Amino acid sequence: MSIPFLVPHTGLLALFGLVPLLCMERIATMLEKKRIWTYHYTAFVLWNTFTTFWVCNATIGGGIFAILANSLQMSLIFGLFRLSKRKFNGSLPYMFLMVTWIAWERFYFDAEISWPWLVLGNSFARTTWAIQWYEFTGSLGGSLWIWACNLSIFGLLVSLSDGRLSGWNIKAKAASVTGLIILFAAPLISSGVIGSGYKDSMESDEKLDVLIIQPNIDPYSKFQAMTQAQQNGILLSQAEKALEYRKADSTAAPLLVLAPETFTNDITCGDYQRSRTWKGFTSFLKDYPGVNLLFGASSYDYISASDAPSYTAREVGKGLWVESHNSALMIDGSAKTEIFHKSKLVVAVEHTPYPAVFCKIDDLLGGVMGRCVGQPEISLLHAGQVPVGCAVCYESVFGEYYTDYVRKGARAMAIITNDAWWGDTPGYRQHLRYASLRAIETRRAIARCANTGISAIISPSGKITERTPWWEPAVIESQIPLRDDITFYVSHGDITGRICTFIFILLLLALIVRFRAS
Repeated sequence: MSIPFLVPHTGLLALFGLVPLLCMERIATMLEKKRIWTYHYTAFVLWNTFTTFWVCNATIGGGIFAILANSLQMSLIFGLFRLSKRKFNGSLPYMFLMVTWIAWERFYFDAEISWPWLVLGNSFARTTWAIQWYEFTGSLGGSLWIWACNLSIFGLLVSLSDGRLSGWNIKAKAASVTGLIILFAAPLISSGVIGSGYKDSMESDEKLDVLIIQPNIDPYSKFQAMTQAQQNGILLSQAEKALEYRKADSTAAPLLVLAPETFTNDITCGDYQRSRTWKGFTSFLKDYPGVNLLFGASSYDYISASDAPSYTAREVGKGLWVESHNSALMIDGSAKTEIFHKSKLVVAVEHTPYPAVFCKIDDLLGGVMGRCVGQPEISLLHAGQVPVGCAVCYESVFGEYYTDYVRKGARAMAIITNDAWWGDTPGYRQHLRYASLRAIETRRAIARCANTGISAIISPSGKITERTPWWEPAVIESQIPLRDDITFYVSHGDITGRICTFIFILLLLALIVRFRAS
């Protein structure tokens, strides 16, 4: 199950990657083994470790917690499935396992403490030719396909091992094999048909010129090794060199320049004049009409109050409190400024969950957890007259949330991130490929800017058409198509997750009734 997340073009392995686990459970049950939970919990720990060990590069404690806690939740689902076998017969416990797992994945997308990195449907992030139908189902449709294939193979193996298969007539055998082939092949064929319509998806009557700047600043030493002014100088020198051809050209088409997440930390919300970075950038842009700069920033709201205005506010002086944000700003040479605050925040690093409880604990620990505050709902930024959605880092992992940008009217998407915290590990490559899933689900091209790589242009079919190397300063000059069409997934949301959640609730109630009646 780890291989599809680590090796390109191996997503189809997930279609039978869970079969050994199901076989283990059946054999252990038949042999009346005790403490079977140690088997499946160990399996989930290994899967999480092999796939997401790189989190420990940013935070050892957080990485270990993420691996163990996520594995525990998977194991609890598997334990609930084993419990259901006491009251459900035949294939019903396995259906219960499938819908419970997918309902959990959907819940994880909205939970206060959330780590949906290993959603099963993400297995195809590096095999996008096989899942062009995600524009209808989203990534949870992939989860459903994976479970359906694994359970079908397992069912066939059980019939074979029990000797029941030999008792089937030729029609039953043919129907079984045909059904299995259709289950595997139909999504692949439909993906090929749908994908053929997006071979030229970068072609469009309307396009937006983009300039992606990858400054390659080490985040672990950016505030020790150089000043913010020096960092600004690196970015502006890259921009000046790339924009030399359009200096003072008032007839040039609008152009969007992208800089990475949290590039600066000197932004005061509503009082941008206090920021040297903001003043330097707007002054630079005066010489480049039609150029808009989108960059990431740690931004702050200062509030005067005798008591704390919120659980997340920190006191910085007598009667003065501050709330922090991870923000994206869009500016131009006229000093017009738009700001968006990241809402899907990384637990502990950026966000204190259940702040009414944990902020008090954090205060006792000396304030070690992040307390960023996000927006209650998505808003768009504008490159001239073009509405652009900007997902900040972790937000690009949340499929249904991401569709809100398009529902708000985004004609193209940007992603700004800083993946260098993880080092040269599979983490930044996985994060890049998850953007391909979002492109397919929404059919919006993406301009992705990463501080140290990989920055990229991603087509509406999920194909990476241009990319930078890892850990090198780089610039991409390109165009992305502007689109207005709305996919089924954008329009209707995560129907797969909602249906599976509904079935899970019904089966859970039935299970409870059967236990109470016995």
